[in-house]
Amino acid sequence: MWFGVAHAAEPPKRIVTMLPSLTEVVCELGACERLVGVDNFSNWPQPVRNLPHLGGLEDANIEGIVALKPDLVLLPVSSRATERLKSLGLRVVSLEPRSLSDLQRVLAEVAQLLGASDGASAWKRINEGVDAAARELPPALRGTRVYFEVNSGPYAASESSFIGEVLARVGAANIVPGSLGPFPKLNPEFVVRADPQVIMVSDRNAQALASRPGWARIDALRSGRVCMFTPAQGDVLVRPGPRMPEAAQLMVRCLTGRLK
Repeated sequence: MWFGVAHAAEPPKRIVTMLPSLTEVVCELGACERLVGVDNFSNWPQPVRNLPHLGGLEDANIEGIVALKPDLVLLPVSSRATERLKSLGLRVVSLEPRSLSDLQRVLAEVAQLLGASDGASAWKRINEGVDAAARELPPALRGTRVYFEVNSGPYAASESSFIGEVLARVGAANIVPGSLGPFPKLNPEFVVRADPQVIMVSDRNAQALASRPGWARIDALRSGRVCMFTPAQGDVLVRPGPRMPEAAQLMVRCLTGRLK
């Protein structure tokens, strides 16, 4: 999802990004050194951790952004700071990848903004990386029923989310239909009835699963096929950005029992 703007003749030299996936896109396109500030959650690649962190969706530090004198601010579409920053004379572009096709378009748009080489080559690497991960899943494991929990609500990643897209690409069967929305809050009984064979969850939420009513009899819990992702792995999985091949690899390692 994005809103395009006319592109300036001079490529930007001082960029602020206010979404981790946008930070990672800029760096993927070889312009990490042009970043002067990022949102609070951007933590990869390593160099961005040393940059000023300027808030999030709800609490962007307007004064901090202006003080950095950026010639381009990349904001998520859902940011509340867009109009305020524009009124202060800053060049703002709103972009927010929410799917694989969105990511392809965002790479192309940001590459054009940066005056960089075509984002098509970056997309080709990402797309081929997801396909390569999918080829590692044995045919016998294709169609494995998976429940991917993004938060302990429980909120899940459905078929229509970008996480669901990657799960489908690697050959898994998501138990949560896209008709419920990308990240629906579920009645816990829904998961019991769907009886997933594998559960993917953050390590901080995994311990509570068996204590939910009826969950102890879910196939994944009875067989011990619960993949617990570290915070760093979780960042890879929940960001629709250039590390989607790594996300696909994590999913395949989970499905094949090789997640460490």
